Order: sequence, then structure tokens, then C-alpha cells
Amino acid sequence: MRGLNFISLSILLVFTTLQEAWSHGDQPLSKIAIHKAIVDLNGQAYVKASPTVLGVKAQTTQWVTLEFSSPKPSADDWIGVFSPANFSASTCPEENPTAYPPLLCSAPIKFQIADYSSPEYKDTGKGYLKLQLINQRSDFSFALFSGGLSNPKLVAVSNQVAFANPNAPVYPRLAQGKQWNEMTVTWTSGYGINEAGPFVEWGPKGGDQVRSPAGTLTFDRNSTCGAPARTVGWRDSGFIHTSFLKELWPNAVYTYKLGHKLFNGTYVWSQQYQFRASPYPGQNSLQRVVIFGDMGKDEADGSNEYNNFQRGSLNTTRELIRDLKNTDIVFHIGDICYANGYISQWDQFTAQVEPIASTVPYMIASGNHERDWPGTGSFYGNMDSGGECGVLAETMFYVPAENRAKFWYSTDYGMFRFCIAHTELDWREGTEQYKFIEHCLASVDRQKQPWLIFLAHRVLGYSSDASYAEEGSFEEPMGRESLQKLWQKYKVDIAVYGHVHNYERTCPIYQNICTNEEKHYYKGTLNGTIHVAAGGAGASLSPFTTLQTKWSFFRDFDYGFIKLTAFDHSNLLFEYKKSRDGKVYDSFRISRDYRDILACTVDSCPSMTLAS
Repeated sequence: MRGLNFISLSILLVFTTLQEAWSHGDQPLSKIAIHKAIVDLNGQAYVKASPTVLGVKAQTTQWVTLEFSSPKPSADDWIGVFSPANFSASTCPEENPTAYPPLLCSAPIKFQIADYSSPEYKDTGKGYLKLQLINQRSDFSFALFSGGLSNPKLVAVSNQVAFANPNAPVYPRLAQGKQWNEMTVTWTSGYGINEAGPFVEWGPKGGDQVRSPAGTLTFDRNSTCGAPARTVGWRDSGFIHTSFLKELWPNAVYTYKLGHKLFNGTYVWSQQYQFRASPYPGQNSLQRVVIFGDMGKDEADGSNEYNNFQRGSLNTTRELIRDLKNTDIVFHIGDICYANGYISQWDQFTAQVEPIASTVPYMIASGNHERDWPGTGSFYGNMDSGGECGVLAETMFYVPAENRAKFWYSTDYGMFRFCIAHTELDWREGTEQYKFIEHCLASVDRQKQPWLIFLAHRVLGYSSDASYAEEGSFEEPMGRESLQKLWQKYKVDIAVYGHVHNYERTCPIYQNICTNEEKHYYKGTLNGTIHVAAGGAGASLSPFTTLQTKWSFFRDFDYGFIKLTAFDHSNLLFEYKKSRDGKVYDSFRISRDYRDILACTVDSCPSMTLAS
């Protein structure tokens, strides 16, 4: 969460009492003043990169070793990784007519200080680095800069390195389709539809394989809304393909691989992956769901760490991979990678989560760092998306929404119904999204799907985060005022949010009153909804208020995620796990019968019936 810099003028008066909230720092690449960069090549300086050809065994990730030297070393020197390798040009796209273009048209895709691995560099002028690269559809070069990040001077440029097939299909992302027995596969490649036909070859594990064609999306610089996404942060995102695998058998295991048939008749293949199909809605089987927000990305080689940004991201990813055999579906509820307009970071993120997203459905919600941009219909008029205005999230990942630009949707997983809201668009009573939310909650058959879960990025319920407490709201302003009567009427069990980078769990609550004082084992009806903040998956943590509220049962200023385990129609386990060790630090159980869901509570049933 970057600060709540509210909103378009039409709604501004509603928020006149709000103060700017807690800030979590800047995207690391934004620290580099590319517009100030000058060329100061020194014949005695050099950067050498090896190996020059990567991925000869079809790897999508490989480490590169750099040797470099400067006759005038400084503690401010740094190495930038650029892709495409030829990053210098005499003219650059202008955001406005008064802007003077720099010689360097694009930010690096990552950077590291020169003495990171060589503390003696400042004295000897010689150093080395090991950096991890992923296949991103183009070649790479490495540049040595002096002058720090704020006044960069280009001193030396390396030889070029490239993957053996930069266009190869990479980073598959599974997602549930619009039907319960449909799985979608989305991936990235460098092959346009004029070069090759994309498809997925798939079938039951050990059985006959079939081929399903894929649709292809892409976008250009002008599809984004502003800087840096359409200026120094722009990078061609390649082609995004999605295939729909239909008529799956419940819980059956399928294998698949990505394919492109070139027009010369040859094929390009990915490695083989596998997934387990979703259970039938209402099916009584063990079902395990992981939920978190605000994870972001991080670099295994320690680069881009100027601001210690998202230092928990790799720990969360590692724990999810370690326990993947005990996970059936993942929900990442907004603030996906914090690219903030530096588009290369979306590739980095999809590579980081590939072991997860290629194996289980990886469902996302849209957050402020994906969507918000002035004048684009966003509910908030801040610039948190860095000019992306939703384009990247809506293209890089599939969600079963009727209109992905609106990004609200429902999805069923066995005994669960999930209603996913889009907090960056208006959710208040009378809006199109409000009608969707009510229909999603009202249409579920609770006898078959007893576990009703509401997901959203911003906290529309309850939070003790310092930013909300300073506003006096303990929620997103106007957050629960419209929605709490829906949660109560349709007996939503748990509402989970991101946006605040910490963990907190409330009592079952309605209208600021705890409806159940039990903390760890609920029998029968909850009489309210349990609200959970789970935005501590990676981005820099945000503090809690010192104020104590009766409804806040558990708070944790640390990185973590939550897991829901449905054992059957009557028993649900909730766990909060820390990213550093994967151990459980908070939990509760719900045990109940179907008749407990039917029972009336405050405002959950009509006050009168036709009989009365």
C-alpha cells in the first residue's frame, strides 16, 4: 500500500477529513534518475559477462557471472541489467511535448551496487557479480555506472548475452475458468500469431493427449496510461496466450505442455507440467485454499534491494512451494508484483511464482498498484499503478470475470464459494459491482457449499492498521457501510483483505459488535463475519495503531499468509502461517450443521413472513 491519495474530484468532498496514510516506499527502479543519465564511457573500464548463450538445455532461468573494472571506482558505482541489450538511443518516446528525452530510453530490468560481492572494489577498481536472468524474449547487456542512482554516468557496457530461444513459451499460469470443470492456462512467449500457432497439448496423466488452441493478447506503449509505464518503464511484454481446457473430470490429474507450431512446420515446446482438476461444486473432499495479498517480487541474487522492498516475498514463495502438495488453489488478492509501471517486473514475477501457478489455480484480484490512475475511471485518483491502469493485470493473468476491465468475479471450489470484489472500482449500494456482490452471495446453495468467503484488496471490513486508525475509520472509508448488511444477510463466514501489510483477525462481527466471544473454536452459527487482513505476504510491513479495540482478536507485525482447510461440509480449519518458517501462529475451527446456516441471526432473515 503506498498512501491513499484520494480520488477524483467528483468524490473528493466525501473524503475531506482524510489524511494521507502510511507510505511503504518506492519501487526500487524508480530510484534511478534515467532522465539525468549521461554517457561518460571510459576506455579503461570494462564489463565482461559469461556465459554468452543461456538456456542451452531449455532452462528459463540461469545465472550469469560479471567481471568489471573501473579506473575511478566509487562506493556509488552500480551495475544495471538492460534488455534489450541496445538500450541507448538518440530519441525517446515523450510523455508530453515539453519533455526533453534522455539518451537512455529505458530503465534497467534490475540493478546492483558494484561492491555487493566485492567490498575491495572501491580500492582495487575490480569486482565481480553473479546475477540471475530469466528468459524475457530479448538479449541482455550489463552497464557500469558511476554517480550513484541519482546522477548516473554510463562508464562501460558489456558484451551481449541471450537465451538460445528467447521466444520460447514460458511461465504458465493456471486459473479456474467460468465453468467448474474448466481450467485455463495462460503463458508468455515471443511468438505472434503471424509467426506461430499457440496451443496446449494435454490429457489425463498417462492417457491420450489432445490439443486445444490458445487465444493471443498483446498491447503496446499507448495502451498504458502514463509514465513510467509508457516512458522509461516500458518494455515489450511479448504475447500472452490463454487456452481453455474443458470437460475435466473432478479431481483427476492432467498433464500439459505449451506448444507453438511455426509456419515452417516445426514445433517449439515447453517442459511438461501437471495439475489436479477442481472438485465438483459441493463435492465432499479435502480442500485446501491459500490466501494472501501484497506479495510483490524479489530477486534471488539480491539485486533491486536499494530500499529493502518486498523482502518477505521470496520467503512466502518458498513456503508455498514447499507445501504445494498440500495446496489446491491460491488467491493473491491484489498488489501483485508492484511493478508500478516498470513492465519488465511482470515477467520477473511470473517466473518467481511459476512452480506454484503452473501446478494449482493462481487466482488474482486487482489492487491499487495494478489499477489506480487519474482520469481512468478508478475509484481513487492516485498514481499507484505507475501508469499501468489495470492493463498488465488484466492481460498477464486470466480471471473468470464477465469483463476483465471490471475484474470482479465469483468462482467455486468444491465446498467453497468465493466472491471476489474489485475495490478500485465503486462498490457502494446501487452500483453495478454491488449488484454483482449481492448476486454472488445470494446465489450459492449453502447446503452444498457451506463455506462462503468474500475477498477484496482494500479493507472493506475492519483493520487496526495505523493508517486507518488515524482516519478514525478502522476501514476503507465507506468500506463496510454498504456491504455489511449483505455479509450479514447472506451469512458470509470469512472476509479477507490485503492492502495493509500485516496480519489481523477479528471476532465474528456485525456493526462493530462481536457476535461471538469465542476465539478458537466456533460451534454452530457465527452470527457475524470474521474479518481478516492478510496483506503481509512480502511488501514492507505497516504498523498497527496503539489503540486497542474489542473486536481485534489477533495481530501480527510480520510476513505471512492464511490457509483454509475444509474437511467436509461441517468442519473448517483456519490457519495463519508465517513466511519465515511456515509454522502456524494463529488458528481457529468452525464446526456446524446445515441447520446452523439456516438459523436466523440479527438482520439475516426477514423480520416478518407471509404466515405471520
